[in-house]
Amino acid sequence: MNRVAHETANALLHRVREDPDPAVVERLVTYTDVHGIDAIAELWARVGAHTLPGALWRIYLVRVVIRQNPEEIAYFFERGTERIGTIDEAVAGAEQPTGPAEILTLADRILHGLYTGDLAVALDRGAAFCRLTAAGATAVADESDLTADDRAAELTTRALRLTELAADLTEAAALWRRDSLD
Repeated sequence: MNRVAHETANALLHRVREDPDPAVVERLVTYTDVHGIDAIAELWARVGAHTLPGALWRIYLVRVVIRQNPEEIAYFFERGTERIGTIDEAVAGAEQPTGPAEILTLADRILHGLYTGDLAVALDRGAAFCRLTAAGATAVADESDLTADDRAAELTTRALRLTELAADLTEAAALWRRDSLD
């Protein structure tokens, strides 16, 4: 299964990057909208985070998370930009102010970047998005801590997962730049 994951990720990425037909790229970006995330998960979710299929899986996962609840994710993203003063807001590249429509557009642009732009930049953009959203979820969790323990715990767990996802994407981008993302 590991070999199949690597072969499919490499074949897909290199074929599309060599001939980035806009219709093909759009079908790849919206694939999970039509077919769900399960087909991609079956291929790529079980491999290591610091591999090409692992990185592609994580970017698709970011898009699915955004599309599941763009209102909440946009709120967390905005709260994160208020909470931490890093370059992540510029790296992520969301339009300001960032509402649900802008966050959905950002998800698609990051995924488009995998196929038509610099892969490392797309991975860095995904990582920046995850860090900001994690910071926003943490801020809301902190506010909920006294009145809604269960909600605070859920948001803290979500923030941790987003933080781990950001670290994985950052490492994958660094590996791609060194021509070591296999």
